[in-house]
Parts: sequence; C-alpha cells; structure tokens
Amino acid sequence: MTQLDVRPQVADTVGGVAEGEGDVRGKGLGKGSVGLVGSAVIGVSTVAPVYCLTSTLGSTAGEVGVQMPAVFLAGFLPMLLVAFAYRELNKAVPDCGTSFTWTVKAFGPRIGWMCGWGLVIATIIVLSNLAGVATSYFWLLAGEITSDPSIAALDDDKLVHIATCLTLIAVATAISYRGMTATKGVQYALVGLQLLVLAVFVAMAFQKASAGTFDTGLDFSWSWMNPFAVESMAAFTAGLSLSIFMYWGWDACLATNEETTGSTKTPGRASLIAMVVLVGSYLATGIAAQMAVGAGGEGLGLANEETSGNVFAALAGPVMGPVLGILLFVAVLASAAASLQTTFIPVARTVLAMSTYEALPASYAKVHERFKTPGRATVVAGLATGAFYTVMTLVSENVLTDTIFALGLMICFYYSLTAFACAWYFRGDLRRSARDLFFKGVFPFLGGLLLAAVFFKTLYDAWDPAYGSGSTIPGLGVGNVFVIGVGLLALGLAIMFVTERRSPAFFRGEVLTKSTPALVVED
Repeated sequence: MTQLDVRPQVADTVGGVAEGEGDVRGKGLGKGSVGLVGSAVIGVSTVAPVYCLTSTLGSTAGEVGVQMPAVFLAGFLPMLLVAFAYRELNKAVPDCGTSFTWTVKAFGPRIGWMCGWGLVIATIIVLSNLAGVATSYFWLLAGEITSDPSIAALDDDKLVHIATCLTLIAVATAISYRGMTATKGVQYALVGLQLLVLAVFVAMAFQKASAGTFDTGLDFSWSWMNPFAVESMAAFTAGLSLSIFMYWGWDACLATNEETTGSTKTPGRASLIAMVVLVGSYLATGIAAQMAVGAGGEGLGLANEETSGNVFAALAGPVMGPVLGILLFVAVLASAAASLQTTFIPVARTVLAMSTYEALPASYAKVHERFKTPGRATVVAGLATGAFYTVMTLVSENVLTDTIFALGLMICFYYSLTAFACAWYFRGDLRRSARDLFFKGVFPFLGGLLLAAVFFKTLYDAWDPAYGSGSTIPGLGVGNVFVIGVGLLALGLAIMFVTERRSPAFFRGEVLTKSTPALVVED
C-alpha cells in the first residue's frame, strides 16, 4: 500500500501544481484512467435512468398527474445550477473529496464534515436500494426467460432475496475495487444497452399512442409543461423531491477528477453532458408513456397503485410485446447493476479524501498499490451497504421504503451546501466579470436556495405520519420519513463529535483550509 504524507506541500512540475493552477497530484489514484466520454458515461450510469424511471414514473404521476413532464423540468433546474457550482469548484480544486473538500474550504471543518456525511449516507442508501431492484429484476427476468412463475416467485422469499442481493453487492464491490479501467469497460456496455432499449420503448409507446391502442391514453398537450398547474404546493414539493432523486448521481464524474484526463475541466464538462442526456431521456419517456397509457390510476395508467412502484414491469409486454418486452427487463437489470457498480466511486473517494485530511481514521487513506483504488474504503462501503439492506429488509419493508423517501433530504442537504460553498468560496471573484458573477455566484446560490427550500418543505411535510408509506413509530405520532431523515443527520453529528476527539487537528482547521495546497503521495 502507498503511504500518505498528509503534510501540505506544493506539488512539483512532474506530479502537478498547487490548487488553482492546473492539475493536482492525487492521493495515489490511477491518473489519466478516464476521458471525457468515459466520465460522462459514469455520470449517466450512476444515475441509472431506466431504474429511476421504472421506480418513480408512477409515483410522480400519482403526486402531480399530467404535470409530470413539468416536474421533471423543474427538478432539472436546480440540478443544472448546482452542476455549474461543481464545475467551477472543480476547476479551482480538483479533489476527489468534492463536496466534503470544497465545503471545508468554504465554511470550515464541521460543516464540511457533515456535508461529506450527507454524501456518504445518501450513497449507502442508494446502493442498498439499487441492489434490491437488481435482485428483483434478476428473478423476474429468470421467470420470464423460463416461463416459470415459480422462479420469479423466488424473489418473494426473503432469504433468497437477501442472499442474491448480497451476492450482487459483492460482485459490484469487487469490480469497483479493481479500478477505473475495469469500471469503464463494463459501463460502456451497460449504459449503451439501457439507453438503446429505452429509445425503442419510447418509439413504440409513441406508436401505441398514435394508434390509440389503450383506452387510458391521452393526446399531447403543452399544458403538461406548466408546473404552476399542479394542484397543491405539497403535491408539487413531493413530485419535485422525486424528480431531484431521479437526477442524483451525476456528480460521480466529479469524484473521479483525480483519475480523469484534464482533471480541472473534463469532469465539469462530463457532468453537463450527463445532465443533458438525462433530462432528454426523462422527458421523452414521460411524455411517451403518458400519451400511451395516461397518468390516471386505472388499468395501465401510470398512477395505478398496484403498478406505480415498478412501471416498466407492467408496461413491458403491452407496449413492446412479449419478446421485446424482455429487453426492457434486461435494461432495468442492467441499469441497476451498472449504477450499483459506479455508485461505489463517490462514496469510496469521499471517504478516502476525508481520511487523507484526517477527518476519518488514517486506515481509509490507503490506496491499492496495483489497482490504484481506495481499496479499504470500497470494501467497507460494500459491507455497510449489505448490512444496511439486510437489517432494513428484515425489520420492515415499509422502513426500507421510507428510507428511500428520506434519501431526498440527504441529497438536498449536501447539494445545497456545496452550491452555497461555491458562492462563498469565490465571493472575491464575483466583480471580475459577468461570467464570474453568474457562474460562480448567482447560479450556484439560486440552486442552493431552491434545494434548501425543498429540504425544509420536505422535512415539514414528513412530520405527517401519512407521508411516504404512511407508517409511524408507535407513541411518537411522527412520520417514519422524518424520523429516519433527522435520525441519519443526528447519527452523523454523533460520529463527528467522536471523530473530533480522536482527530482534533482537522477540526481545529489545521489540516485543510482554503489556502491548503495539494497533498502529495509518497511511495
């Protein structure tokens, strides 16, 4: 293993230069492993567009009805504004710690530590859910291929489901452990497959809508693009929270900045490319599905409670036919599997950075000598994911569902902090030019403000026990989503206080400040 010298040093002309002057020396990661296309593919893969669509199309339609496309656009806006913040911060500080490193430099160690915690815990939640979805589709696909319902029914056996899920997590952890080269090769195939199948689904849905195949189908209307037509603010906020979840993960290409060719510019460009691909895919699929089967709660309507949690499982056969419909099952499985693998990237590299800067135990700063990956951080993330999913599944399916709803709180929490960090970090540059004013100040601040508003509105709504699955902890009279969301943040605070006692230098602001130059890896 390489040993890290955490003393701030200005890098030499061979390894890099100090922050703000170009590329920086990394922390032992594999430099130059990813280019622009590979980075964009990782961003799209981590979001898992086909998985997100099958999981949230129905729920979003249930909240906002035919205004679903408008809510997709509304969710895209704050994400785009935050993407500008990530791009500008990455130009100045291309550090794999991303949100953690940047918020520490802007606001100090404690706020930065909590921002890093928000990213880590959100990723663990998503990893567990992705593994669960991949497991379900694995058995559904096996049942479709064999035409044997008893095989598909194996997913209903908790022990079989958990065992399969843990196996998938182990495989994804192993691939991520082997480095970016292995990750990139797998991703090209999986992302290409899911986008191709999604394009076929959209084309066939438009064809079915044109032919009037389904009684619940609707004619396209430009009013679908009007977010102000949503019936209530509560419904709009719930739909927006789901929409924000659908875009979450594009920042994975920023977490690979120390492994990317042109680390100061390429990751930012890749994130914007990924965002454009995502919003285009979501709008096309949402409109096509809504025209084909409608947004109501009857029959194949997207908001039907019996099918809204897994829309593509219900629409695959009717829209694409029995043969091509199997491809949609394959696409969902590929989407979840691809994202399961790449989602390890940001959590492992955030933990690596936090450890490097003494915000976590030093053992997590070790980088594998051959694969150039944060090996221990990757393995621990895999173990934490497996443990979290197993416990949540055994305790209650509703708890797992509400944990996913609470994920929106974590996403808004650390994205908004990062956006505000950008405006504050560059506050001295805002008068230099109109470009600096808008891209370093106005746009990031607005993005942070929008996400902060969603965070607090969701927190307020989640107090109601009816929010999410409608479950509550006996005696509290508060919704599970609120308890889980606040509980995860409180857990982060507790861990931070324990860490502060063991690593006082970081929390005294002696290790990482705005003026700290790049850290150098000593072999």
